[in-house]
Amino acid sequence: MNALANDVDLSASNTFGLPSRASFFARIDAAAGLGESLALWRQNTELAALPWRILGGGSNLVLPRRIEALVLKVEIPGREILSSGDDGVFVRGGGGETWHDFVQWTLAQALSGLENLSLIPGTVGASPIQNIGAYGVEVMDLIHQVRAVDLRSGEPRVFPREACQFSYRDSIFKHQWADRLMITEVIFRLPKSFRPNIGYGDITRQLETSGVTKPSPLDIAAAVMAIRRSKLPDPAQIGNAGSFFKNPLVPAEFAAELKTRFPAVVTYPQADGLVKLAAGWLIEQAGWKGRRLGPAGMFERQALCLVNHGGAAAEDIIAVRDAVANDVLAKFGVRLEAEPVHW
Repeated sequence: MNALANDVDLSASNTFGLPSRASFFARIDAAAGLGESLALWRQNTELAALPWRILGGGSNLVLPRRIEALVLKVEIPGREILSSGDDGVFVRGGGGETWHDFVQWTLAQALSGLENLSLIPGTVGASPIQNIGAYGVEVMDLIHQVRAVDLRSGEPRVFPREACQFSYRDSIFKHQWADRLMITEVIFRLPKSFRPNIGYGDITRQLETSGVTKPSPLDIAAAVMAIRRSKLPDPAQIGNAGSFFKNPLVPAEFAAELKTRFPAVVTYPQADGLVKLAAGWLIEQAGWKGRRLGPAGMFERQALCLVNHGGAAAEDIIAVRDAVANDVLAKFGVRLEAEPVHW
């Protein structure tokens, strides 16, 4: 665990590449001894007056130019197979592990389950907070337990899956535990036998293009990565946070009425009776695909992705966010919700 630093540049610690500085900053590379460090920092009069913020991979954040807070960057490593039995294979990922690298490690161990979640940016510790998901898989279905430290008390906390209150792109960690818990590791329960999830048309088409008829977990991971690379820009090339807006969930009656006015609207009926709308389609139809306001705008190949064309700051990202949401609301009567958090 590194020492506390002040006035730290975070422009390289967020995938939008936004200019940002933290008044105080510390890297956390181990859970051991964290409670003692937290207690020491709480005794600091200057720190006691500031909020604390948890930073992972910076892929789901819109950072302001100045953060008057103690920013704790989670860099706790760890990849380990804990046990294997009839109920699955239990693996541990440290909170600071890069998510994509962890997924590829599980595949290298001949384990399946996470392949559809390849190439999602961020860290293992952030995955349950957002309940990340893609191509028919949500991480909540594979999480067994989340382990964390309470920043107020310094005490460890353990959350079994049923205590995490998972829902679409949501969890308990985004609400009453926001900026109070640091997730130190996540325990996953992966299936003993491979059950391919290739129901999404994009995956089926990509596998067909590759000539794969009986896909392995590695084949599916390769297909997902090819799809994501074709649609989403590399943050190393152009600043972005991946898909910026959630796909809205609406009542079935509203979706049916919307379908009568816009027959091409993309809908996905849900098990609970709600209907998920494709936010990217709504944004594109509202005229925002490839459109920009100053240095920020929506990506030309994927209307769901908000990008920093160069030189943007938080206020530029927020301006585009609000303009897109307002235009979609005016045209369709649907409220969009951003995925990235604005500190």
